[in-house]
Amino acid sequence: MLRVRELSPWAEAAVTHVERAATGGPVDPTLRVTVNFHPERLHRGTSVLQAVAADGTYRSQFETGTSNGGLTAHPGGDRWRWEQRIFGGAYDDAPDRERPRYGALNHRRRPVGGAPRFGSAHLRLAAHTLLRTTFCYPDSFFEPEHLGTAAALDLARRADDDLTSGVVDDLDSYVEAHVHGVLDLATDVEAVVLDPAFRGSEVEGAAADLPCAVEWHGGFRVDLDTVRRHPDYRGRHIVALAEEVAVDGWLDPAVIGAAAATQEHHPQDLKKVWHHLARFGAPDQPTHPS
Repeated sequence: MLRVRELSPWAEAAVTHVERAATGGPVDPTLRVTVNFHPERLHRGTSVLQAVAADGTYRSQFETGTSNGGLTAHPGGDRWRWEQRIFGGAYDDAPDRERPRYGALNHRRRPVGGAPRFGSAHLRLAAHTLLRTTFCYPDSFFEPEHLGTAAALDLARRADDDLTSGVVDDLDSYVEAHVHGVLDLATDVEAVVLDPAFRGSEVEGAAADLPCAVEWHGGFRVDLDTVRRHPDYRGRHIVALAEEVAVDGWLDPAVIGAAAATQEHHPQDLKKVWHHLARFGAPDQPTHPS
């Protein structure tokens, strides 16, 4: 299969392994893979977006040591083990730089990206990256049996069925994507899409240095009354933290980012505050597929 970018032997073996297990019809070529992330979060003294702009590529958790999920990307760790299982051991001896980058198939065409659980911003990847992307549902954390490629994918239907029936939460109903090979911002990314809470900030300044278009979605925003109505969503202590970090009774990505920058709160707790915002304050609250 033509994949546009020549893949490493490790990546080629990984995609070929998934092709053997994939079922379904081809992906609609107008759909896009998106990579959600928190652009303002700091890592080694600089923001994630500044680091991406300076590097010109989007790197995997194995390379950066950062994640909006679990930090298990190391030999023998959960992420390493999940990749070993999904890709048939293809990456077992691969350098960290060769491992896949994670995103989601935005099959619902949401302006906030396919998996807002992982951040307020996203990179919208170019169509040609579909040819070197594999997919699974649910998230690889759950060690799924169902895999797919751009040529054979029935995972979106499964995700929609689970969302409609209430089997999964809105934030968990994404089709996970694994982009194999280098993810170059100049050739593989159509746009970075940001939250308007960051207009006029260092985030917008860093975005201007990217070799791709800069776009804005409608903005995540939720009031504390809404958060208080869902005490069981992530726990009452998370509601209390939301009350502590909110500004004038509201949460948005910049507010949570500022709270993270103080390093006064546990990152996992702030991640759950973000989940409240992403779930109940999205500008395009998802409707269950019919």
